[in-house]
Amino acid sequence: MNLQDKRIAVLLSGGVDSSVVLYELVRQGLHPDCFYIKIGPEEQEEWDCSSEEDLEMATAVSHKYGCRLEVVDCHRDYWDRVTRYTMDKVRAGLTPNPDVMCNRLIKFGAFHEKRGHDYDLIATGHYAQTEEETINGESANRQLTWLCTSPDPVKDQTDFLAQIYDWQLRKALFPIGHMMKDEVRRIAEREHLAPAHRRDSQGICFLGKINYNDYIRRYLGEQPGDVVELETGKKIGRHRGLWFHTIGQRKGLGFGGGPWFVIKKDIQENILYVAHGYDPASAYRQQFLVRDMHWLTLPYTQIALRQDADMQGSALSVTFKIRHTSDYFRATMEPQADGTFMIRSETPIHGVAPGQFCVVYDSRHHRCYGSGEITL
Repeated sequence: MNLQDKRIAVLLSGGVDSSVVLYELVRQGLHPDCFYIKIGPEEQEEWDCSSEEDLEMATAVSHKYGCRLEVVDCHRDYWDRVTRYTMDKVRAGLTPNPDVMCNRLIKFGAFHEKRGHDYDLIATGHYAQTEEETINGESANRQLTWLCTSPDPVKDQTDFLAQIYDWQLRKALFPIGHMMKDEVRRIAEREHLAPAHRRDSQGICFLGKINYNDYIRRYLGEQPGDVVELETGKKIGRHRGLWFHTIGQRKGLGFGGGPWFVIKKDIQENILYVAHGYDPASAYRQQFLVRDMHWLTLPYTQIALRQDADMQGSALSVTFKIRHTSDYFRATMEPQADGTFMIRSETPIHGVAPGQFCVVYDSRHHRCYGSGEITL
């Protein structure tokens, strides 16, 4: 892609990755405009948040390269769209991923509505790549854009991008997506970028140092209920709210006689079911349904018809992941009559939870097809 005639917006977060993005573009003779998206929880002044330091770092990097930096306030947009989505899912006993929806609704959504629509491309520090493909259509050729994985399996962030829309993907630019994290760090150190030695952010993008359970408690409060051993039906303790626990959780439970694994939640009766042991069989699943499947580039029917589709009978051979790790699992994916898709994994998977995103890739885990919400 020739970038010389493109208007480019760079989203600076104050971290090392987006800082190297700006360096890479300037190195190519470009002069992009920089933006810092301001988001955060309600009544932000009461929280121990790192946003002030983030903005200082972003300002230092943009000034280093003589680029204009504009702060775009998406605080209300984040609350109205992402936080509300998160709390609704948590209240329903599900395990949502706010960062996934932040990319779709804020970084490539609300920002686009406020400022990004003035630009041809929006550059971010995600570890991901895109590929262009031309296919023959009935009346004209069609240009496709695929979301593809980074060569760094640990830092790959395609799972966080698998819910964005196709038009957002076509505007996305990932200048460091082909790099390993170590290389990005070396560039930042060599170029004396202010965030060169900053640690990578952990957890949900806007929380900073805020504890996730404290955040949930702030909006949902507590709803105590019984904790029951799944195999025996024996009550072993009390929980303070099902929304403080996730399927597969084994740390921080605080119940005596452990170790314990969280196996399932009964929302109607407000019961948390656990199993005893270090690795109980009941903590694993080998097949599950995915609903509301969001296809990034092509729908299932068109992917299945392609000559390069890896099919097993009526099912598509895929790889997938259910959380942000470097592990991909082989499986088949088959449409069901109700619009859901059945995922049948070759190996049992630990901690499959309703509400998690199942991110689906081709059999080589190179192209990301999209993602959907796990339902059991």
